[in-house]
Formats: sequence, C-alpha cells, structure tokens
Amino acid sequence: MTTAHENVHQRWAVSAPFSAAQKQRKARKSSGFRAISTCGHCIKDRVLIDPACGTSGFLVAVGEYEKEHHKEEIFFDRAKKDHYMNHMFHGYDMDRTMLRIGAMNMMTHGIDNPYIEYRDSLSDQNPDRNKYTLILANPPFKGSLDYDIVSTDLLQLCKTKKTELLFVDLFIQMLKVGGRCACIVPDGVLFGSSKAHQAIRRELIENQRLEAVISMPSGVFKPYAGVSTGILIFTKTNHGGTDSVWFYDMKADGFSLDDKRTPTEENDIPDIIERFKHRDQEMNRERTEQSFMVPKQEIVDNGYDLSINKYKKVEYKPVEYPPTSEILASIRSLETEITNDLNDLEKMLADAGN
Repeated sequence: MTTAHENVHQRWAVSAPFSAAQKQRKARKSSGFRAISTCGHCIKDRVLIDPACGTSGFLVAVGEYEKEHHKEEIFFDRAKKDHYMNHMFHGYDMDRTMLRIGAMNMMTHGIDNPYIEYRDSLSDQNPDRNKYTLILANPPFKGSLDYDIVSTDLLQLCKTKKTELLFVDLFIQMLKVGGRCACIVPDGVLFGSSKAHQAIRRELIENQRLEAVISMPSGVFKPYAGVSTGILIFTKTNHGGTDSVWFYDMKADGFSLDDKRTPTEENDIPDIIERFKHRDQEMNRERTEQSFMVPKQEIVDNGYDLSINKYKKVEYKPVEYPPTSEILASIRSLETEITNDLNDLEKMLADAGN
C-alpha cells in the first residue's frame, strides 16, 4: 500500500513533462506578486496566507523570495528561522489532492512545517479575521454559492453569490490593519454594475487604501481559460487612505497569449515592478501611456469603476487619403490594365486553338 508521499511523487512523475513549462510561467508571475507585495513587515511579524492555495505556488514564491533577499536575517536568527519554518505560511483549499501536493511543494522548497489545511474559506469553517499581514491569491472565478453556506459576516458588505466578490471581501476581513493584499480577479469585478460589485469597490476605495489596478491580457491563463483578469493591490486601513490609484495596462507577460504559451521576449512584468516601487514618479504620466495615476475623486465620479479603459486615452492619428479624383483615376487605370490583360489572354487562347 503506497503512502501519501509516494502517491504525490507518482503524480509528479507522470506530470513532470507538462509541469516544467507551467513552473516557468508561474515563476514569472509569482516573482511579480512577491516583489510587489512582500515589503513593509519584519520577517518575525509577517504572516501570510493564500485562502485558495491549490498547489501553494504563491506561498512557495514568497518563501523563495525571502531566502533570496533575506537569507542571513532568517537563518542566522533562531527565532526568525522558527517563525519562517513553522508559523509564517498558511494555505487553505477544498481539494485534498491539491493540499497534499501543496504541502509537499512547500516542504521540498525548504519550509518544514507550513500550515496547509482543508478548509472552506468562505464558510463558517474559516473564523480567521484580522490575522494576516499579507494575502496573495488567485481565487476561483465565476463560481456561485448558496447564501446559507457563506459566512454571514461576508454577506454584510455585499450580499452576493459570486465567489470572486466574496473572496475580495474575505481578504479584507482576514487582513490585520496595515496588512496588504495582491489578488487576481476577473474583469467583471472592476466594472460590474450590480450593487454587490459597486459595494466591494467602494469599500476598497473609501474604507481601505487601494494602491494599484493592473490589467492583464486575456491569454495569460490559456489554455485553461481565456477570461480577462486584473490584479488588485490594496492595504487594509479601515479608515480609507486612497488618494490616487495606479493603473497599468499589461500587454505581455513573457509568453505568447495563445494556447501554446511559448516564451517571448516581450515581458512587462519587470517594468510593472519597477514602476510600482516608484509610483510617486507616475503622477504626471499622460493617460496615453501604459501606466498612469487616477485621483480618487475621478473614480468616485465614475461610479467606482476600476476598468483601465474608463480612464485611458487613446491617441487617434489622422490618416490622410489622396483626393477622390486621384482614387478614381487609379481605379480606371487598373480597369484598363485588367481589360488589356483579358484581351491578351483571349488572343493567346484563340491562337492556341488554331
């Protein structure tokens, strides 16, 4: 009888050729998430979670980032090392196979005792509130739940059955004041007109500090889904603080946007990271640029719409056409050439028949 570890190893062995390319893609995306979001707390105070962790890709990425940039701080201090190994990383999911793979994934990357648990994050099974300093998540899209299985406090802000809205609400609830979140959401969250959509956006802008909205092209999740998505980055304050929101129109992530997702040279992620770190220098950028700042009041006046297309200006370059008389003369010239060619062809066929 095989053990759980052996089962996981067998699954990995079967999927190894497929997962190599997946890991490369996830590494690039996760590097952007971790670089943007893993700042502002000492190692010993940082507690992070992915409430829909799957194979723990985001958690692994943060662990690798910390080892790469804070190795001596973590491993040369007994208390910080203990926190890193045993108390820093948390993940919930409802797929037991994913949980086993996720736990194994964390351990093979040097994190001895991650807290990876079976839990329905949106239900009363999840009592975690005001607990975490960092949330990185790519929650399920387009799901729908019955009200009676959703935690009642989540329905107070926006009464909805849509999982993408409930998860954003959950992230706000789970963060400590001062904690930060970077989460991927479908575009509908950014511009949906329902009361629930507007309520969650109003909450982020009026009561929390929304920092950035990064629009991603629709092919980044192919071949699994072609839905357009965006990244929301915010800090929990419970007292507002949104002055301006930084928007970025990501056009490439280092891979083709078709089903093959082959590596390409075009990659906006390094530019996103650099510009996010220096958002104070983005204030005077034109709306025709790839990134720019939008003041809070303008967003409020537009019904809390967070779609980049609402604020982005498109430059229309005038196209000059020749005069109509010149176009007609060109058409007549072409007709003459065609007629002459047809006459020549008829003559050739007639000569060949004789």
